Amino acid sequence: MTDRRLAPNDHLLLASHNQGKLREFQQLFAQDGITILSAADRNLPEPEETATTFAGNAELKARAAAETSGMIALADDSGLCVSALNGAPGVYSARWGGPTRDFDAAMQRVQTERGTNPDASAWFETVLCIAWPDGTTRFFTGRCDGTLAWPPRGTHGHGYDPIFIPEGETRTFAEMDAHEKNAVSHRARALALFRDACLPKI
Repeated sequence: MTDRRLAPNDHLLLASHNQGKLREFQQLFAQDGITILSAADRNLPEPEETATTFAGNAELKARAAAETSGMIALADDSGLCVSALNGAPGVYSARWGGPTRDFDAAMQRVQTERGTNPDASAWFETVLCIAWPDGTTRFFTGRCDGTLAWPPRGTHGHGYDPIFIPEGETRTFAEMDAHEKNAVSHRARALALFRDACLPKI
């Protein structure tokens, strides 16, 4: 199954209820002729993310969506990893925002727990998992290194974007437009590997 690919005009189910993430994936796939639907569109339940790795959570979500819907499903698990916090919040990035996913509170927690530590290095990491209804899965990993900013800056993007400056930039992800962010982001890098391996060859 190493060369299993989507067909032109296929529909791909994004195993996420996050509207910001859905918009980002739709923009990233715009050139590929693949229609992205979301788990929310299909009223699919959100499985509890019980794994302790990005790959584990991505697989859990992708498999559940593919089995429930009968569609090819794509899930990602991603997070902000802060060197001064020994890689936290990492796989718990969303949970740092509490039950309402309040990322203002999550960003404040990062700043509070970092305290006076001068090490501002951080990275975003994502793992994509594509799952077919027959149980076949594949994984793709992307990483974007950078530094933390404080206070938060910018109004674009989602999640921790207002406090992350990618390498080679002076702006946060949230100060960059979608096209600029998608050229360098962790998700774009994972998706480039996915595109090469799983999308139709032109």
